Parts: sequence; structure tokens; C-alpha cells
Amino acid sequence: MRFCSLGSGSEGNALVVEVKDGVSTSRVMMDCGFGLAETEARLGRVGLAANDLDAIVVTHEHSDHIGGVARMARKHRIPVWLTHGTARVLGEHAIPSALLSFIDPHQRFSVGGVEVTPYTAPHDAYEPVQFVFGDGASRLGVLTDVGSTTIHIEESLVACEALVLEANHDLGMLHDGPYPPSLKKRVSGKFGHLDNDAAASLLSRLKHAKLQHVVAAHLSRQNNTPALARTAFATVMGCSLNDIGHACQDHGFDWLEC
Repeated sequence: MRFCSLGSGSEGNALVVEVKDGVSTSRVMMDCGFGLAETEARLGRVGLAANDLDAIVVTHEHSDHIGGVARMARKHRIPVWLTHGTARVLGEHAIPSALLSFIDPHQRFSVGGVEVTPYTAPHDAYEPVQFVFGDGASRLGVLTDVGSTTIHIEESLVACEALVLEANHDLGMLHDGPYPPSLKKRVSGKFGHLDNDAAASLLSRLKHAKLQHVVAAHLSRQNNTPALARTAFATVMGCSLNDIGHACQDHGFDWLEC
């Protein structure tokens, strides 16, 4: 199994997971918050075309995660998986029913050789989920857009060989930054986004000997820096900054393999 990010942050998100099983290859995109042409261009940068995707799985309805999903699905006939709550509020981003499948947040499903395990996470959306992806041997846990951690989140992410974890903001930078008070309260609230220290605390409870990749994701351009996020993660992992990845807004990150 290998995975890459096409971009991560408030301006758009997309992550691709690929599993090769004998002669067949399955690829799933998690979220698509970029425009059609931009998504196609970003796929090209990692050696893929839109018709290489077998499905898009959606975490929630915020535009930086779902803004490009319907257009990608319609143009390239890509099946889309999302929760009933997310589908209910799509509006202009509605997906053709023939391409639509619904996620039970407590039920694992498969797209070809990719095992997809959804799990619930606190965020200010109607029925948000996050995902663990697997190939039967390795597991990739992804957690972005979550305001607080729960026992259920920790149990879902235990024993993953790779983790992509939100480190959205530095609390000091957010407090002193340009956001209005209402937005600061939302971002730092229990249904908002994880700060560096909260994400690092979660990571400290998830680390284990077989953990191969840790990537800090969904960083705020205004309220965080890659150095701060990676330092927080490296400190609890007891490793070098170079051992911690960073999913940036403009380029995401290149393929990593489990």
C-alpha cells in the first residue's frame, strides 16, 4: 500500500491511497476540495489520471473537502462514498444517485483491494467521518478536521503503520493572529481543529515500534508553521524533524509506502 496527498489545508484537501493486489491495482481518493482542472493537474504530478481512481470517499461537507467531488464524479464517472448526513446538505455539490453509495460510520467496506474503515470524529459538520485504510497487512490512519480526541478515535487509529494527523494551529499564533474572536473560538473549540500540542499528545498515545510514517496535515497558513507542527510531533516520537512529514497546501506530499 502507498499513499500521497495532493494538498492539505483550508484551501483544499485530497489524499490518494493505492493498493496493488497481484495484477490489479485499486485507488481511492479521500476528499476532493480542488476544482476540476486543478485536481487533474495535481493527480498528474503524482503520475495519475482521474480515470485511475476507483472511488472518492468523503469526510464531510465543508467546501475544502467536497468542493470538487461532484464535478470529478460526473466527468469521470467515479463512484462516491459519503454519509447520509453529508449527502443531505450537499446542495450545489450534489452527486448523481447512480454514482452514490452511503457510508455507515461503524461499518468497514472495500473498494477493490482497499479496505476502508470509517470512524466518527467531533467536528462542526452534519455527520463527519475520518478513515483508516488498509490492504490486509498494513494500515494508514487519517485524522483531519477534528476539534478534540476521543477514546473511539484512539481505538480506531491504534496499530497503524502510517498516520496523517491534523496539526492545524499553534495556540499562541491563533490567539495573537488576525482571526476575529468568533472564528478563533470556533477553530480552537471541541468541534473545530486540533492544535499542535493536542495532536502531539494524541500521537504520543498512538506511537509504537512498527509505525513507519507520521505526517502533519491541515496546517493553517495564518496560525501555524511546518517547523512548529513537526517539532511537536518529533518531540513525542523522540526522532529527528526529518523523520516527520508535512502535507503542504500547494503540493501535499509525494508517495509514501507501507
